[in-house]
Amino acid sequence: MQDQLKIALIQTELFWENPKQNRIHFTNKIESISESVELIVLPEMFTSGFTMNPKKVAETMFGETVVWMQEMAMLKETAIMGSMVISEHGNFYNRLLFVHPNGIIEAYDKKHTFTLAGEDKVYTAGKTKLLVTYKGWRICPLVCYDLRFPVWARNVEDYDLLIYVANWPKVRITAWKSLLKARAIENMAYCVGVNRIGLDGNNHEYSGHSAVFDVLGEKIDHIPDNKEAIEIITLSKSHIKTYREKLNFLNDKDAFKLE
Repeated sequence: MQDQLKIALIQTELFWENPKQNRIHFTNKIESISESVELIVLPEMFTSGFTMNPKKVAETMFGETVVWMQEMAMLKETAIMGSMVISEHGNFYNRLLFVHPNGIIEAYDKKHTFTLAGEDKVYTAGKTKLLVTYKGWRICPLVCYDLRFPVWARNVEDYDLLIYVANWPKVRITAWKSLLKARAIENMAYCVGVNRIGLDGNNHEYSGHSAVFDVLGEKIDHIPDNKEAIEIITLSKSHIKTYREKLNFLNDKDAFKLE
């Protein structure tokens, strides 16, 4: 079990409903990472932006973007994660893919579809939480609107790292920053949020504010707001262990069962 995990967060604009152009864009971003990293995190719906037109951009689990993620992961010898629109069994999903360096895929379908934008009308909500074990780290990957629901993220699995990928608009960015910090503190885990920047096809503005918080809620990244950025940061298991053993807050958590 390794103590450190080096991750890269890519905060960038997205090309509206254009998977091919976004794949080219992210290929260039990923290839520009000269350091050896173990996980690369892309935003929510990184092939399209937050679209309610899934028929225009949807792919299958054997489609070009999934194959591209596998190829990039194997080429860079790193895991890559982000969400995209997947068509399966007659339904559309906002599906997060965690692609391991050997090309193996683990998937999570966004549970909390964003009713304000009508996401619940066109995308099928997921029902199962995903815990990824990677290099001795237990990682809980979630998507955007999931951030507003602390019970779903509650650390009952003893995970080390909580990651949110998002298209979170500028108008509600205070909530994004506050809730990421809260999720880190209440779960005594690192909490990472990767958000996009720029305007989408509906003229919604995104200002980034991607961030990394440690178990005490301290912001430990240096990601600029509203700018293209690739942030590389190293997380430490010993940091988690030290404060969990010293404070023991998770031992006092409430017991509950999701219906």
